[in-house]
Amino acid sequence: VQLQASGGGLVQAGGSLRLSCVASGSITDIQTMGFWRQAPGKRRESVAHITRGGDSIYSSSVKERSTISRGSAENTVNLQINDLREEDSGVYYCAAQLRDSPIFGEWGRGTLVTVSS
Repeated sequence: VQLQASGGGLVQAGGSLRLSCVASGSITDIQTMGFWRQAPGKRRESVAHITRGGDSIYSSSVKERSTISRGSAENTVNLQINDLREEDSGVYYCAAQLRDSPIFGEWGRGTLVTVSS
């Protein structure tokens, strides 16, 4: 499975951002897809993810401001974050959990999000 995230960039605080992730390869093996982020000097953290069945989970830091959804194609996931804050800055990675795997073992290259005040 290959994952490609896009949609990062420079955004002013209070603005919105839409990230997309497109999976290729053995996409039928994917159970869950989502986004993680890593800020400078901090550990990578989960932001939001969505299962094949449409169940979504959000981190508490973005829950009230975000929506993750599956695109019209089964291999696409989108994440909308509103009311962006400086602490939302970081490199955002798309990741996937395959069937029968307990972890997010598939990772794409990140896309940088910078929120300016």
